[in-house]
Amino acid sequence: MVHVVYRFDTGGLENGVVNLINQMDEGAYRHAVVALTEVAPGFSQRICRRDVQFVALHKPSGHGLRLYPRLFRLFREWRPAIVHTRNLAALECQVPAMLAGVPVRIHGEHGRDVDDLDGNSVRHQWMRRAYRPFVHHYVALSRDLRDYLAHKVGVSADRLTEICNGVDTDRFRPASGGRSGIAGCPFNDPALWLAGTVGRMQAVKAQTMLARAFVRALELQPALRERLRLVMVGEGPLRTEAQAILDAAGVGHLAWLPGERTNVPEVMRGLDGFVLPSLAEGISNTILEAMASGLPVLATNVGGNADLIVAGETGAIVPSADVEALAAGLLQMAGDLGHSAALGRRGRAVAERRFSLPVMVAAYQGLYDQLIARQH
Repeated sequence: MVHVVYRFDTGGLENGVVNLINQMDEGAYRHAVVALTEVAPGFSQRICRRDVQFVALHKPSGHGLRLYPRLFRLFREWRPAIVHTRNLAALECQVPAMLAGVPVRIHGEHGRDVDDLDGNSVRHQWMRRAYRPFVHHYVALSRDLRDYLAHKVGVSADRLTEICNGVDTDRFRPASGGRSGIAGCPFNDPALWLAGTVGRMQAVKAQTMLARAFVRALELQPALRERLRLVMVGEGPLRTEAQAILDAAGVGHLAWLPGERTNVPEVMRGLDGFVLPSLAEGISNTILEAMASGLPVLATNVGGNADLIVAGETGAIVPSADVEALAAGLLQMAGDLGHSAALGRRGRAVAERRFSLPVMVAAYQGLYDQLIARQH
């Protein structure tokens, strides 16, 4: 099967592809990854199988019509049983897949477009409708995306399956004996309480909202300066802006923004609570990783976040773009340590039961097998 993405680099969508390829039975399917732009060498090495082929097409901005002949030749040469495109940027590749006679064509929606956070863009809806005849089946990663495809794109129920991301519950696991230290972090004193987030520091992830909420929480309860700390791991244009917000409020020394880190499981085990302030999400891998790591989760009510977090049981959900609500959530988590620890334990149990990698892989492989059998 051929997985088609816009760029194969660090990200939740791409991480899902890595997990799927690594965990699927090697005797079931061979895999290739086609990136319309680039394949990041360091990221592609996360795939453990040696038989996976990678192709980068170096697509310029704009419509990919000029790539159609090359994609057609690739599909004709490889003769895949399945082409699986992901998100709007790769959807147009369904056309050359159809022309090349690929028997099963699947499209997955993993999250909102950065310029269409609420899904109300008529242009984006019509673009998806235009390519709908070329797609045999759709995969939505959340209830929100499933409803979008059904009601705004017009995908019939028999062509639509909801499959949530999975998390490696062995790699992401709670620290034994309390929070463990993070290499390079200045806040490894066990008397401190660390709230943290991990992710690309881009506008849709809204880390500046978390920086403002941290400042506001310390304004509301100044005594927390003694033990509340903020960790924001990730690289991107918002990193400098978030640091400036913290510095301007005089609390920059109470936060650690180290940039991108590859040791995310270690980072998770070094936190006491996880916060996701996003303006839009599909199904957040970092929420699943935090839950598997035994952390209570505070997240905004966007996309599939509420599908993952049981409010009051495994974490808390607050409105998006609401600094006061996010600050109140921080104060509640840091103020009742016993309750927060209990939320984390229950979150770990939910991750093992509902969101493990075997559950996700079984769902995808079952769908692939079913669609191939149906075409035959």
